[in-house]
Amino acid sequence: MTGFSAEWLALREPYDLRARNPAVVGALVDSFPDVFSMRVVDLACGIGSTLRALSPHLPPNQNWRLVDNDLGLLARAAALACPPDLAVLARAIDLARDLELALDGPTDLIATSALLDLVSATWIDRLAVEVATRRLPVYAALSYDGRTELAPAEKLDEAVIAAVNAHQRTDKGFGPALGPEAATAAVSAFRRVGYAVQEGRSDWILQPADREIQLQLFAGLAVAALLVRQPAAAGAPAH
Repeated sequence: MTGFSAEWLALREPYDLRARNPAVVGALVDSFPDVFSMRVVDLACGIGSTLRALSPHLPPNQNWRLVDNDLGLLARAAALACPPDLAVLARAIDLARDLELALDGPTDLIATSALLDLVSATWIDRLAVEVATRRLPVYAALSYDGRTELAPAEKLDEAVIAAVNAHQRTDKGFGPALGPEAATAAVSAFRRVGYAVQEGRSDWILQPADREIQLQLFAGLAVAALLVRQPAAAGAPAH
C-alpha cells in the first residue's frame, strides 16, 4: 500500500477526530451493551489514531491488535501512552496478501479508518466475506467520497479535483482502488453478506486558520493531479 508519513498522519488526526460521525460511533457503542472488555483489531492502523478516537467510547478493559505493513508507523503507534486497562500488540502484516491472518484470533471488533478508498472492490468483498464468516462487527470510517468544496472558487478547481479523483482510483497495492466509490461499494458488500449498516458523512471542514494542513493538502492534490495528467502529456506531439 502507498505509504503515508507519520508527520502527515499526526497533522490530520485532530481533523479526522472532529470529522468522525457521532451517529456511527453511537451505533457502534450501542452494539456492545453491558460489555466490560473488548478485543479490537485495527487494520492499517497508521500511528494509532483510530485507537485514540474509539477507546474513550468502548468498555474500560480493551485489548488492541494494531496491524500495518509500515514498521515505523507500527512502532510509533505501539509506543503511545495507554490507559491502564488498555493493552496494545503491534503486528506487521501485508493486508493485501494476508488479510485473513490479520483477522484470525479472538476478536470482538474490526476497526479501520481512511483505508477503504485505497482498496479494490475485490478486496472489500473479501473483507466482508471474511468478517461475516467470523460474525464480527466492523467500524470503518473516513472514506474519501470525491466531494471537495473550495471557497473562494477558482476556474481550475473542477479540473484538479477530477484529476485527483482519477488518481484515487489507481492501484495502491490492492488492485485498482475504488477511491470515491469506496463507501457505497462497502455498504453494498456488507449488506450482501447480511450486515445492517449505519452510514454517516465524515467531512473535513478546514477554516482559514488551518493553514498548515491546507498547505499540505493542496500540495498533495497538486501532485496527484499531475501524476494523472503526465502520461497523457508524455504522448502528445512536441511543439
